[in-house]
Amino acid sequence: MTGGTTAPVITIDGPSGSGKGTIAKLLARQLGWHILDSGALYRLTALSAVKQGVDLNDPGAVAGVARKLDVEFRSGQMDQPVSVYLMGEDVTEEIRTETCGDKASQIAPHTVVREALLQRQRDFRRMPGLVADGRDMGTVVFPDSPCKVYLTASAEIRAQRRYEQLKQQGQSVKIAHLLSEIKARDDRDMNRENAPLRPADDAVTLDTSGIPIDEVLREVLQIWSSKQA
Repeated sequence: MTGGTTAPVITIDGPSGSGKGTIAKLLARQLGWHILDSGALYRLTALSAVKQGVDLNDPGAVAGVARKLDVEFRSGQMDQPVSVYLMGEDVTEEIRTETCGDKASQIAPHTVVREALLQRQRDFRRMPGLVADGRDMGTVVFPDSPCKVYLTASAEIRAQRRYEQLKQQGQSVKIAHLLSEIKARDDRDMNRENAPLRPADDAVTLDTSGIPIDEVLREVLQIWSSKQA
C-alpha cells in the first residue's frame, strides 16, 4: 500500500541510548505496524557518501546522496534487531558504529540534507500504522501524530548501555570515551539551528534510567491506549 496521511503514527523521540530504538521495534512488532528508524537514514546517507567519496562538509553533495538512497528495513524475529539494507547489502552492523553515528550527527544539521530526507521519511507512513523512531519525528516529520513519546535517560546511563552493547559485539571501548561522545552529540543535536532535539509540546516524556525495557513498553502502550479513548 502506498503512503498516506490516514495511517496512524506513534513517534518515539529522544537522545542516543535512551532506548527509543528498542521500544520502537518492540512496539511495532506488538501492534503489527511498520517501523521507521529515521536515525538509520542519516547514518545510511553518511555511509553512502563516504563510500562514494563525497565530502561530508558539502551539504549539497550529501543531499544528492540522500535523495538516491536505496533503503529497506526488514523486521526479523522478536529477539533480533531490525535489519537495514543499502542497495541490497546488509549494513546493519556497519551503520551502528560510533564512527558512523558521529558522521550522521555531522550531516544532520544541514537544512538541504534534512529536506532531502523529509519526504522519504513520510513515505514510510502507511496502513495499518507506523512507529517512527528518531529525534524530530514528533516535532517536524509527523507533527500531526496522535501519540508522541519522548524517551530520555542520564548521559551516564546511556554510556553504560552503549558500552554493554559494543562489548557484546566484541568491540573494545572505554566508558569515559563513550560518555564524552554522547555528551558532544547531545550538545550538537540539542543546539543545532535546524530541528533541534527536544520533546514536542504535546509529547509524553519518560525517563528510562533504571527502568526495565518491558515496563517502558507497557507505559508506551498505555499512552497509545489512552489516545484511543
